[in-house]
Amino acid sequence: MTALSTVFFVLALATSVIDWWAVARARKIIEYFAKPSAAALFALAALTIDASNGGAQAWRVIALVFCIAGDVFLMLPRDAFVPGLASFAVAQILFTVSFGLEDPTTTRFVIGALVVVLGAVLLARRFVTAIVRAGDRSLVPAIVVYVSVISAMATSAIAGGAVVAIVGALLFMASDSLIAEEKFVAAKSWHRLTIIVTYHLALAGLVLGLV
Repeated sequence: MTALSTVFFVLALATSVIDWWAVARARKIIEYFAKPSAAALFALAALTIDASNGGAQAWRVIALVFCIAGDVFLMLPRDAFVPGLASFAVAQILFTVSFGLEDPTTTRFVIGALVVVLGAVLLARRFVTAIVRAGDRSLVPAIVVYVSVISAMATSAIAGGAVVAIVGALLFMASDSLIAEEKFVAAKSWHRLTIIVTYHLALAGLVLGLV
């Protein structure tokens, strides 16, 4: 990492911790500032990092920009869940492209697909069932598409082989699964904090995976 990327990365982690505190304490104003700021700082860290693969770096930076957009949509006072979901879906596709430009192997891809797809099918079934029971079938296609793209992202990360990036991708999948669990199945008191902690750690892993 360069000196500048290190500064941005440390600031991103510090801002993430501030956001975790804001979520835990229900300080909405601080959360509105800290959450997109943390993602923006992670994007700057990725932009200025001494990456081993320039092509993968470019796609990952753009993906992080879409994460910022998704953060903003999901924090709006009005219901902007679908635009937020769409922003993160684009981010997952871009992350997938970035991993594809690294050093994927067929063996790792098959292993990743077997592990990730099984989990994704079980999660999708759980969420779709809950949505149908609630009578809001209009969200089913969007959820199925999103589960598909984030599964592709996690699979491509495993195929790429960078351990820290794999951890980041799986944490991203876990964070988004908890969002769906909270929104469609049953909200728990610990969901919101766990969602944001796993999300920021996921971004950290995806950035460090560029080194």
